[in-house]
Parts: sequence; C-alpha cells; structure tokens
Amino acid sequence: MSDRLDGEKSGTVAWRPPRWLRGPRPEKVPPLVGTAGAVVGLLNLAAGLFPRFRHSRLHALAEVLPGTVSALAAASSIVVGILLLMLAHGLKRRKRRAWVAAVALLPVGIAAQLVYRHSVVGAAFSLALLAFLVWHRRAFEALPDPRSRVKALLNFVALGGISFGLGLVIVNTHPHKIVGDPSVWERIKHVLWGLFGFEGPVRYVNNVDYTVGYSLGALGLLTVATTAYLAFRPEHPAARLTEEDEQRLRELLAKHGGRDSLGYFALRRDKGVVFSPTGKAAVCYRVISGVMLASGDPIGDVEAWPGAIERFMEEARAHSWTPAVTGCSETGGQVWTRETGMDALELGDEAIVDVADFTLTGRSMRNVRQMVKRIERNGYETRVRRVRDLEPEELARIQKAADAWRDTDTERGFSMALGRIDADKDGDAVIATAHLAPAEGEAPGPFGDLKAMQHYVPWGKDGISLELMRRDRSADPGMNELLIVASLQAAPGLKIKQVSLNFAVFRSSLERGEKLGAGPVIRIWRGMLIFLSRWYQIESLYKFNDKFQPRWEPRFVVFRNSRDIPRIGLAALQAEGYLELGLPRALRRKAPAEPQPCAHKDEPITADAVGTAA
Repeated sequence: MSDRLDGEKSGTVAWRPPRWLRGPRPEKVPPLVGTAGAVVGLLNLAAGLFPRFRHSRLHALAEVLPGTVSALAAASSIVVGILLLMLAHGLKRRKRRAWVAAVALLPVGIAAQLVYRHSVVGAAFSLALLAFLVWHRRAFEALPDPRSRVKALLNFVALGGISFGLGLVIVNTHPHKIVGDPSVWERIKHVLWGLFGFEGPVRYVNNVDYTVGYSLGALGLLTVATTAYLAFRPEHPAARLTEEDEQRLRELLAKHGGRDSLGYFALRRDKGVVFSPTGKAAVCYRVISGVMLASGDPIGDVEAWPGAIERFMEEARAHSWTPAVTGCSETGGQVWTRETGMDALELGDEAIVDVADFTLTGRSMRNVRQMVKRIERNGYETRVRRVRDLEPEELARIQKAADAWRDTDTERGFSMALGRIDADKDGDAVIATAHLAPAEGEAPGPFGDLKAMQHYVPWGKDGISLELMRRDRSADPGMNELLIVASLQAAPGLKIKQVSLNFAVFRSSLERGEKLGAGPVIRIWRGMLIFLSRWYQIESLYKFNDKFQPRWEPRFVVFRNSRDIPRIGLAALQAEGYLELGLPRALRRKAPAEPQPCAHKDEPITADAVGTAA
C-alpha cells in the first residue's frame, strides 16, 4: 500500500463539486484578515472611549434616545472592540471558533457605533469585514489548539490590567463634565469600584455617569466572563506519546534507528506523533505557541517518509499551526523540502566521533590529554556501563545526584534530550560516572564518592548519543572531558563504533569568520554570534566539541517562509528551555512526576562543564 494513496480506491474518480460551490481554499484567504479584525476592534474601542470620534449625521437621532441606551451602546462598543482585538490572531490562523465569535460580535459593534453617535465609517468597515467573513466561511476550518487552565489566570491578569488602564481613560475622557476636582486616588478608586459594578466617588453631569458606569461595569464583566470561560471550558489535552505509540516507535528504531543520531529522542513523553499510512515511518512533534515543531529526521524507512510528512502537514493545516523542523540532517532536509515545498537553512553542525579513529596522542589532543592525566593523578576513577547493568540502588543515587546538580530552575532540552533515565525502557543507554574516594577522616558527600555523570542514549545498534552531563560543583575542573574520553575508550568493549556529542549552532560561520581572508559580512556575523555567546552557548559549545577532533555533520531548520522564522526561533527557544512565557515558577501547577525523571544537560560551557545544545 502506498503512503500517498492510502484510503483511496484505485480506478475510481470521486465526483467533486465545482470550485465556486466549495468555497475558497484556506490558502486563498488573505492573512490581512487578522489585521482587519484588529483595525475594526480599535475603531470600536475608539467609538466607546473618545467623544471627539462620536460626531456624525446620526447625532440628532442619537440625542433623542434615552441616556441608558446610549450608555449601553458605549459599553458594548468597548467590549466588542477588546474582543475583536483578542480574536484577530485566531482569524489570521483561520480558527473556526474565532470566526463564530467575530460573526456574532460584529453586528453588535455596528449597532453600538451607530447608536453612540460614531461616524458611519466605522460601521461601514465592520460591515465590510462581516460580509467578508460570511462569504469566506468555508475557509475558517482550523481546529482549536491544545489548552491549559493556566491561560485562565493569564487572561485574568492581562485583561484585568488592560481593563484598569482603559477604565482610567474612560474616567478622564470627560474632564469638563466632572463635578469638582477629584484627586488621582479618587479616580483610581472610581475605576476599581466601577469594574466591580459599584458607584465610585467621582460625579458627572449630563448623564455621563451612566456612560462611565456602564463602560466600567462592562470591562469588569468582560474580564470575569472570559476568565470563567477559559477556566471551565472543555480542555483539549496537548499531544502526548501513548504506550502504543512508543511501542511502534521502538519497533521502527530497532530497524532504522542507526540512520539518525537524534532518532531515540523521539521517545520523549511530551511529544506527539503522526505515522505514515503504512506505519513504516513517523514524525514526532511538539506544538509551542502555534508552531508545530518536529525535531530530527522522520523515524523509519526513508521510502515511507513522504507519507509521514504528508500526515504531519495535514495535521498542521487542520489546526492552522506553523509547520517547522529543527535539527534534521541533509537527507532529511532534502525530503522535507521536496515533499512540502518549504525552504531549509543550515542551523549548525553535530559533532560525531568515530571510535576507531579516536586517540589521545598527537599535538592536537595535547590539552585534553594533559587535563585527563591531571585529574586521574588526583585520584579520580571512571566507570562506563549500560544502564541495565547498574544496581537499582546505584542508579537511584545517580538520578538524585543528577537532579541536585542541575544548574537551572527549568528543564532544558528538546531535540537532543530524553528527559529521563529508565533502566526498564532505556536499558541499552550508557552511563559514565566519575568517582573520588573521600580523604582519610573526611565524611563522604550526600551521593557517596560520585562526582560527575553522563548519560548517552542508543543510536542504532552500534552508536550512542550524548544526552545529559552533570557534575558536583566541588569536583575538579575537567570532569566532562574526563568522562567523554572514558566513554570513547570504553566504547569498543560495549560494541560502540560512533559517539554523537553536542550540536554546535552556526559552527561553520564561526569557523569561516576566524579564517584569514574572511569577508566583512561573515566577520560581522561572527562578531554578532560571539556577542550572543554571552547569554547562549554558541562559541563555547563549538570550542568544547572541537577538542575531540570530531567530524561535523550539518543540521538544518526547515520553514515555510521567511516571515515564520522569528516565530519558529521563539518556539525553539521555548522548547529547549531557554525562554519561558508561562507563569512564574511559584504559581505554576506541578505536573505529575514521571517515574525516575532526569533532566537534560544544562551546565554552562566552561573548561570543566558542558551544557545543552542550543
């Protein structure tokens, strides 16, 4: 069965209605529809806030309406404006729920603008947008994103702050109709009381009390209503790897896992997966800030990759997510760009050491050799074993030490991180440890003689890929060099032929920029990378890996168009743990603990510590 035609009957052609009956394709809907929604929202907001925008030919008609009706229209205009601003991004992404909400709100906004003496121009814009949305209704079919209850609290804080700010504007928009000269504190109290639906200390003339009171009450009601909706609506869980999915992936890795050193990281439990129609290939992903981010190459048979990629793109289209791939190989990048029409950009290089060629002899290895010898003379010894060969008590001690030695509050890693040490499921993984017996009369540390550890996941049948490295801060410098060398020297006994180290971002640019005769553009780019290395491990990671004389394998990022690159970059930083856009740690709800968790390597890159891939 073909991965492209699964589910289609051969020899038959299904009838399809004419193009004009099926409505426009999603791709034909202008992306400016989101901008149009935001503009109409601002017009509605201005209609309710600023009196100077309310003069029109309908002024005389509005004057005969009761003050209560006028005040309600002002409040409605403000609320509709805020909601349309919130819906603009959903309209741009063709979200069905955003379309339904916008179509329901626009008539209210049109009526509110006309009743509250706003120019006919604003109502005309709203009517034009409403007509456009109704005509293109078939294009807005994107499914909702995975949700979290945390968004309810974020909405309350953000919208509450916006409502308070707008409330101050509303209170001070009518300076000539305020009775007396209330202080700033009295105006603030008036806003706060008004948001809760009570009358504040500020007084107005000419029925302006109704307008201000209804507007403030509407803002408070909007904040409470949207927060309650987000808190109690049905939750759409984020994609997670099920036991069945994991078993299918392990079967694919057993057959084809040697093709990509990042393949085993597909078994992270916070990833979703789509399989090709034949089940011979799969793409693992994670959705972050509207970006459907895959990492590494597809898993499985290369011939079946197109089917898995097609399913991946279908899923992205169904939810209107931005598809992207980070860290794929050159072969993977070629297949992705050929099958999807997307573009690729070289992201960096992966350091791979061939065990048969590794040696500590020679001038190029002098620094590493001297460091390792010095540490060994200080009494350190190393052990390199498969995880399944460790005693449960020792494995538990290593896990506790790794958690205690983590350098950051957040767990880092996505494309080259597994996030756990599990003897049952990941028994073929390799652990390298460094030990130092306590001096005579000295009490052992909390983890005995353990001073550093490294964790490598399987890469096919004869390779391993570095996943985690941690060390005791009191240990001698050079622990990571010591354990990498120990792992390479022990590799033949474990039937390991190649070891993948870290991924160095923009390595080729750094290398070319420091060469004699490098042009001004590449020198400027290298200078920017070195500057960014103060916060992100760019140059230091490249220099550390280069000590072991690896061969460099390029890795690529695949993207749909250049304007998506900033969003993809932010999503990748979030996925790797370098950027957090959620709640503060103290307010975060704790997730259920995974059995035997262990976070990704996250130490800073120095002479004695290596950190996570960017």
